[in-house]
Amino acid sequence: MFEALGNKLQDILDRVGRESKLTDAQVKAAMREIRMALLEADVNFNVAKDFVARVSEKAVGQEVAGSLTAGQTVVKLVHDELIETLGGEARQPTLKTDGNVWFMVGLQGAGKTTSTGKLAAYYKGKGRRVLLVAADTQRPAARDQLEVLGKQVGVPVLKVNDGETPQETRRRLDEYLKTDFRDLVIVDTAGRLQIDEALMDQLADLQSELQPTETLLVVDAMTGQEALNVARVFDERVHLSGLIITKMDGDARGGAALSARSVTGKPIYFAGVSEKINGLEPFYPDRVAGRILGMGDVLGLIERAQQADLKAMEVKKPGDFDLEDLLVQLRQIRKMGPLGDLLKLIPGMSRALPEGFNVDEKQIQRIDAMISSMTLQERRNPKIIDGRRRKRIAAGSGHTVQDINRLLKMHEQMKDMMKMLQRFGGPGGMGKGMKPPKMPPMPPNLKR
Repeated sequence: MFEALGNKLQDILDRVGRESKLTDAQVKAAMREIRMALLEADVNFNVAKDFVARVSEKAVGQEVAGSLTAGQTVVKLVHDELIETLGGEARQPTLKTDGNVWFMVGLQGAGKTTSTGKLAAYYKGKGRRVLLVAADTQRPAARDQLEVLGKQVGVPVLKVNDGETPQETRRRLDEYLKTDFRDLVIVDTAGRLQIDEALMDQLADLQSELQPTETLLVVDAMTGQEALNVARVFDERVHLSGLIITKMDGDARGGAALSARSVTGKPIYFAGVSEKINGLEPFYPDRVAGRILGMGDVLGLIERAQQADLKAMEVKKPGDFDLEDLLVQLRQIRKMGPLGDLLKLIPGMSRALPEGFNVDEKQIQRIDAMISSMTLQERRNPKIIDGRRRKRIAAGSGHTVQDINRLLKMHEQMKDMMKMLQRFGGPGGMGKGMKPPKMPPMPPNLKR
């Protein structure tokens, strides 16, 4: 989502960072460019103005102009201010031993019901006993949708009936909790296509009756500046405690996420990063700032590996790396999420990748299908795959013999590369007149 903004900020800071000394005019010019980049990314005007003003003030206070480390200092100031704009320290909803009632509010289409299901999955994984309350009586399909999500996650759902009063909902909830103890109740409330008094009155009445410990506003990152007006009105009427930004994996310009915390003063608790039930991540301002400025997110990469429960593979010599090993590694990496997203978590990778870079995930699935069509003997010893076997594998996987040939060639090139890397790390390095193996061409799963 922050790709366009990130590229512009990185370009600006790259130019500044190469300077050993900066004049006042250069600092002011860089700040003007940063402000324009923020505005183009749909960041609220006042937020962009204040952001640049704070960085400029700190730059003057630290006498950046003329300093031997001027460029690096400006980069650090922008990074630190970006973290502060996104919320400073990471925050999470307050959780007591029991009696936790969370209110989910927002407009229709923002992803409120889906986020409710994702929260249930997230906290169930942390050992919480979750109950979902389907209280969106304005859209009957929402109650059915939440019921489906509840079954998928494995948590019960209490459905509010049409015309049910807040007092009746409170009574039914109390009765349910007497027979089935739950320490976290998440209420999916009614939404509208736009804010109106009737909606706010209903939410206020239900909130007054249920007395939630957290009131979370679900904000669609794609709505841009309008999301901020929505946040203001909801906060005035139902007193928000935090935000959830959805569709962070989309192509929005990122302004809403950057502005939301500054405009509302409320922390961003979570970010929706995919449509999957586990596609909800805690929001870490420092990590998001690092991604925007191309510094990567190594901790995020490690956490994805832990969540995917990746098993360490047996260490083999490069020459022993067979197609079975390749298949296992591909499947383990896919557990961590889309490969394109993983690459962007590696520091510096977002700038190293060519413009318009994209990973065709279907190509990885094709490789999986081709290797899966081989026998175990063929995977472990690809040299026995002759013309007859290639035809059989191609037919079994729905591909052509040429595809099988490319896969086998790619595997051989990978083995050569692994041998080369081992030589780099060995005592002889690349010395002794050794020539590195020919680098493989860009695979077909990379698109420009």
